Amino acid sequence: MHDDANGGGERAASPGPASEVEQPGLLALERELTVLLRRARASQGEMARAVHPDLEPSAYGLLVRLDECGRQRATELAAYIGVGKATMSRQLRALEELGLVGREPDPADGRAWLVALTEEGRQRVSRVREARRARYAGRLADWDPAEITELARLLHQLNRGMEK
Repeated sequence: MHDDANGGGERAASPGPASEVEQPGLLALERELTVLLRRARASQGEMARAVHPDLEPSAYGLLVRLDECGRQRATELAAYIGVGKATMSRQLRALEELGLVGREPDPADGRAWLVALTEEGRQRVSRVREARRARYAGRLADWDPAEITELARLLHQLNRGMEK
């Protein structure tokens, strides 16, 4: 499950002594992640509108997942995004109506369906993702490439830790 700025609804384990949670590093991490997540939410809305004017911001991550991983069952997508079946069904229906995804029978299980980007969906998502990477390249132009790689590694590590 991927968390939002408010912890994604998951309860954290009881913190240890106050001195542990008030470490300057943790305070700085909290502050910087709050700013980053606020900006990411705003950016996600912009990217969603760039894919399609009627696309809900929350559905953008679903399109990116399909772009990166290919066709998947709705239950896999729901588990990855961290939503229930009803929410996933609603989002997929909306994406189908926009012509961005389609469903096809799962050859491994005739009762199940696989969801995939349509060609139009793939083109739209690719165009937006390329533009976003170009923005990152511009904003991080003065960074050492090793620092960018290290930041990506640390964010991956953080995301993995949040899944526990």
